Amino acid sequence: MTDFPVPRAPADAPPAPAHVPPELVLDTRFANGQVTNNLPDPYIATDILLDPAFPRIHYYPWPTSGNQHGAWVVTRYEDIQRVYEDNDIFSSEGVAQFQMLAGETWPSIPLGIDPPDHGKYRKFLNPWFTPVAMNRMEPRIRGIIGEMVDEFADKGEVDIAWDFGRVFPVRVFLDLMGFPFAMFDQFLAWEWDILHEPAIATKAAAVQGILAYLRGFIAEKQAAPDNTLGSFIANGAIDGKPLTPEEVIGMTWFLWLGGLDTVASTISQMFRRLGMDAALQERIRANPDIIPTAVEEFLRTQPLINSGRKVKRDFTWHGVQIKAGDWVSAFDSSGNFDPAQFANPRSFDPERKANRHFTLAGGVHICLGAHLARRELRLLLDEWFKRVPQPFRIRPGVDTTVTPGLLSIRNLPLVWDVAT
Repeated sequence: MTDFPVPRAPADAPPAPAHVPPELVLDTRFANGQVTNNLPDPYIATDILLDPAFPRIHYYPWPTSGNQHGAWVVTRYEDIQRVYEDNDIFSSEGVAQFQMLAGETWPSIPLGIDPPDHGKYRKFLNPWFTPVAMNRMEPRIRGIIGEMVDEFADKGEVDIAWDFGRVFPVRVFLDLMGFPFAMFDQFLAWEWDILHEPAIATKAAAVQGILAYLRGFIAEKQAAPDNTLGSFIANGAIDGKPLTPEEVIGMTWFLWLGGLDTVASTISQMFRRLGMDAALQERIRANPDIIPTAVEEFLRTQPLINSGRKVKRDFTWHGVQIKAGDWVSAFDSSGNFDPAQFANPRSFDPERKANRHFTLAGGVHICLGAHLARRELRLLLDEWFKRVPQPFRIRPGVDTTVTPGLLSIRNLPLVWDVAT
């Protein structure tokens, strides 16, 4: 490993547990959404993690997966698949449990619950996220897109990240849950602090703020039920037994945390690629039937989250001793480009078949909102190319730097020529 061009973790990195071989403590922050770049493919640096000389498992000492400690890391597709699917060894207990910073001990539901109990919560929530449910939501989603795009279509410019991507999916989510749009800016401020501010006190204050709000929201929905998902959870029951307060806040919190920025980040990176690639743009514009497969390819090439799991028992993996209580992080930022799974993985193919990527995770914990995310992105491309038929480009001179992860692009002005 001494000659391999991935450095060991620097001296100021958090210490690794005693059972971790020092030569496996590596600095792969560039693959975990911690290092910005201005490359056409912001994730291309992860190719080094797929080199046959790179270890199949290494240790990342910095906090990850919402925890305050490091984790083992796997980077190959088949190893990531095992992390997501082998529920006998890998647990989702404690995943994304930022609420611990506020002294809360209940889990994020359903992500933080292992089988078999996980199944009852997914069954409870799934009817709100099926393709049939998306069909019911589609007119409203199209309406929001059309209303927003028409505001700027004839102006020839828009900041697609700040003025559209940041807003559109959140409007859909707020409608679904029954949250007031007046909370939009405060929600995003809290989420930014939770996910991106390094100071633990700042994160904790944001968690305390949103949990206080959510508990008040739940009380309102219990006092005056309506037909929103937020009310359904607040007044819910499983097998005839009312949900406990911990179950209600666990679900409401988790949906809030996951509903604000994943699609927003995908939109920004999607339009960045399109704005840099006129040929790709024209191919989709001329062939709208390929939008579903194009969306899958945008998702594959823009993996936003590297998910983690907790190890249930001691075992040996790729010659490394893993102990119960250790964490393993699945670097989807690498696995989505594994040539053992994807032919020409760095080539963007909007008609790629059998595109089984991990951007929406995998196994029983595959993203609850996967159908919603896909529908939002498909409808957006469909409506965009109808309402903005002109070729568009990134405004010259604009900083196109990306953080390859959540909330990756704050501003991305696009321009196009408007007929006069």
